[in-house]
Order: sequence, then C-alpha cells, then structure tokens
Amino acid sequence: MSFTGKEAERVFHYLFTFILLVGAITYFAQAADLGWSPVVQTDNLGNGVIRQMFWVKYVNWVVAWPSLALCLGLISGVSWTTMLCNIAIALQWPVCYLVGAFVTTSYKWGFFAFGTFGWIILAMSTINESREAAQLLGIHKDYIILSVWINVLWFMYPIAWGLSDGGNKIGVTGTSVFFGVLDVLMVPGLAFLVLFLSRKWDYRHLSIAFSDSRPSREMEAAAAFKSEVAHSAV
Repeated sequence: MSFTGKEAERVFHYLFTFILLVGAITYFAQAADLGWSPVVQTDNLGNGVIRQMFWVKYVNWVVAWPSLALCLGLISGVSWTTMLCNIAIALQWPVCYLVGAFVTTSYKWGFFAFGTFGWIILAMSTINESREAAQLLGIHKDYIILSVWINVLWFMYPIAWGLSDGGNKIGVTGTSVFFGVLDVLMVPGLAFLVLFLSRKWDYRHLSIAFSDSRPSREMEAAAAFKSEVAHSAV
C-alpha cells in the first residue's frame, strides 16, 4: 500500500510498516519458543512454581505503543510537547509491566499500578486534549473513532496482564491467545483503519505532508499578499 500512496502522504504507511515489522519479529520469536524466561511465581500457582514468561511481547509493546501515540499526535495536530510526553508515557507503561512480570513477590503490583497510572494519563491526553486539537483541524470525528478504538484496546491490557503475568489466573497458552487478539486488533486493525480514513484528509492542511516540497497554503497566501502589497506600492 505504500507504493500506491502519494509520496507526500506515506507517513502512516511508513510508521505502520515499522511497527508491523517489529511485531512480526517478536511473534516469530514466540512461535519458535524463544524470547522467554522462567520466573518463580507466588500468586495462585503456589510458591516456587515456575512460569514461562515471554518477555519478547513487551519488546513489541515498547516499540508499538509509543509509535501509536505518535500516530495519534500527528493526526490531531497537538503540540510537539504533548506529543513527546505521550510517547514517553507510552514507553514507561510497558516497561513497568515488564519489570513487574519479573518480580517474584507481591511488589509486582506496585509496578502494575505505576504502569496503569501512565495509561490513565495517556488516555486523558489522547481522548481529551488531542481531540480538541483535532477539532480545530476539522477531523475530530475521524480522530474520535481512532482514539476510542485504541483506548478501548489499551484498557484491556491491564486486565490481561493482571490475569496472566501478574496474577497467574490463566496459563501461558491462554495468555498468548489473549494478548495475540489484542495485538492484532491494535496494530494491524488500527493500521487499516487509519489508512482508510486518511484517504479524505488534506495532509498539507494537517502539516504532515513531510516529503512535499511545494509551499504550504499559508506560505502561498503570504507570498500572494506580499506581491499585492508590492504592486500597490508601485
């Protein structure tokens, strides 16, 4: 699909190509029974029981979630400071879950709380502040669809973690299925949704036509105004 899009309108094609490539690598590792570590458990399985914890899925999230935060930021036109803050929070969240998954005591829930609190901050920003910025650009309806989609799925990750690597309520196979469904809906699903909705967007108006060498509308208007002033002066 990157080859069919206009050169100045491929920012989301490139972004999702990168995310999907990393996701494919991490899922290949899981399918090959790689990228995991034995972790001693304390909850629900009894003391001393070993659980196969696939840390490679966290690598996928560390790459994917900040990239998705960047995607929403580019669409909404929110300030770069807010965008960078959202990217940092989206990175902090899975890192806390990863650390918590390796903790063999109940202190793991402290890391779970820190990570989940990060998601709450991220949700407030992507649903409220970024929506208001998108409204100024006239694409708030599309943005609402995308932000609700991603935040509903993000809401499911704390639940899935609490039942799997956190609380050991479900086994390794059930964990892979749960997170697998969420990951497929999150990245491939959102990718096609973004590319479908973006067909009617004006990338230059959104200031995301990064490879477009033509002057923006604002620059064209300014040049025309200067020319008119100069002509009137003569």
